[in-house]
Amino acid sequence: MRNNLIELKNCGVVRNQKWLVRGVSLKVSQGEIVTLIGPNGSGKSTTAKMCLNILKPDEGFNTIKNDIRISYVPQKISIDWSLPLRVIDFINLVIKHKNSEISDALNMTGIKHLIYEDVRNLSGGEFQRLLMARAIAKEPHFLVLDEPVQGVDYPGEIALYKTIQEFVKNINCGILLISHNLHVVMSQTDYVICLNGHVCCAGTPKTVIKDQEYIKLFGDSIDPALAFYEHNHDHEHLPDGSIDESKRV
Repeated sequence: MRNNLIELKNCGVVRNQKWLVRGVSLKVSQGEIVTLIGPNGSGKSTTAKMCLNILKPDEGFNTIKNDIRISYVPQKISIDWSLPLRVIDFINLVIKHKNSEISDALNMTGIKHLIYEDVRNLSGGEFQRLLMARAIAKEPHFLVLDEPVQGVDYPGEIALYKTIQEFVKNINCGILLISHNLHVVMSQTDYVICLNGHVCCAGTPKTVIKDQEYIKLFGDSIDPALAFYEHNHDHEHLPDGSIDESKRV
């Protein structure tokens, strides 16, 4: 039996007499990646906030397991790039971590060598990895990632999704992932929930892409062969997008 970390049961949020999202039910368990997809304004962020207990549902119930550690990587974060802020200092901004915890988190995200680098000098992909490292430094049981690959090129996206899968294995956390990247994310997730103000369809990736409600929202132009494309070739990319020659087959 799966160990559910969070669960929404028929949840909805209403503002100014308008439902932002309604009738949402989902579960996230340890060792599982659940992905929310849907058009802009479909209620993805609102649903994530209910999972984080930032928003209380106006109907239905949200249940969060007692004594779980939760981390969140937001879609956007504001930083004064003129500040001389190092990677290690950025991770310690809110919670003071042991150096060993920081080192482990940076190593897990592939940027351990940047620990004393200025944040303003990082590439887009490196900064996204830093946000993830900051989130996993406290070894969360439940991790919410809101569009974690934005501003990253295609090889970098694939590498980041691979890193996310490694989180699940290494720290046995449950992940709620919000993404617009249908082609890649479908091959990297266990369960998909398609939102458009309500749950249009839900299930395994292979089931969802055949659902008529999914096709109505995204069309039938997504080739299943692309949606489940696995990035298997003779090399791996480093966080900056360059090829890691030491791991070339």
